[in-house]
Amino acid sequence: MSVTATIPVRTASRAYDVLVGHGLIDRVGEICRATAGGSVAAIVSDSNVAPLYAGQVEASLGRAGYRSASVIFEAGERGKRLSTLERLLEGIADAELSRDDVVVALGGGVAGDMGGLAAALYLRGIQVVQVPTSLLAMVDSSVGGKTAVDLACGKNLVGCYFQPSAVVADVDCLGTLSHELLTDSCGEVIKHGVLADERLFSHMASRPLNAGGYGRAELARIVARNVEIKRDVVSADETERGLRQTLNLGHTIGHAIEAASGFALGHGASVAAGLCCIARAAAAKGWCDEGVSRTIEDAVSAFGLPVDTDIDHATLLRYATHDKKRRGGTLNVIVPLRIGRVEVRTIAVAELGELIALGCGTHRPGA
Repeated sequence: MSVTATIPVRTASRAYDVLVGHGLIDRVGEICRATAGGSVAAIVSDSNVAPLYAGQVEASLGRAGYRSASVIFEAGERGKRLSTLERLLEGIADAELSRDDVVVALGGGVAGDMGGLAAALYLRGIQVVQVPTSLLAMVDSSVGGKTAVDLACGKNLVGCYFQPSAVVADVDCLGTLSHELLTDSCGEVIKHGVLADERLFSHMASRPLNAGGYGRAELARIVARNVEIKRDVVSADETERGLRQTLNLGHTIGHAIEAASGFALGHGASVAAGLCCIARAAAAKGWCDEGVSRTIEDAVSAFGLPVDTDIDHATLLRYATHDKKRRGGTLNVIVPLRIGRVEVRTIAVAELGELIALGCGTHRPGA
């Protein structure tokens, strides 16, 4: 058991550490004891992850003096709804957690969102420790305190900001991910490179994570670098009023693609496609050089992720205009200027249709 990196996150509402390493699943109880306290823990996990890790986490919690209970929901984005949240809250209440106790959110991004939101709402807020088991959750969704569920109109429309007491990222968990899920997670890694780190982007483009050959120490360093990128943004802007909006790079169109597909396409793959689409639109508008969009497309292709979508423009526009980033008659879109630098552009909602037309369904292989 080893911690490769401890990344401090300091926000206006809470300070906590993200621990990245291997063998950390067996230390969850110890970490909960040191950061959250309490005497009862509720493990919130899904039907895929719980059989793999819930037993280890329960044993770890027991060694640390906790009485624990597991509250399991059906895996998948389709379960990320208010009805599921109600069942989780009933399960937490049945376990008799008090205001001093802790929820352990164990799993990928959906489990992190559901566990975090349940902790935020139960008794008006109890402690939560995030234990991400997917690459996407480790590098993105477990850090920064965003929690949400979906509505029929769109993704993540009901939620709140609720920072965890700690994040425990055990890269050994990545060994149980299918190649498909690992590949999907890589969309957020590519996004972080485009957003803030040209060196990370170039390394990933030349040696994709899903191609294999990475040892756990190197994986831990890559996860830690991604966490640092997100930490730097959320520490400066906890509630997405300014800088944090840049983390939505690729998400306005990406969320529309994801929702319009009925969540058949994963979040990371949808973000990768959305990133390519906005890059092509930005190049067509003269906001960035055409070479920027081609470089992004080449990197996304190297991972086997989609660079475009065949969903019709009217459908994409309908979902995109229901996005939570909309403010009245305007919408902020994040535009890549070059690899490692982006800008926030405020556009009229009516202009979004033009960007979709310029960037979606327009990729020409070999052009």
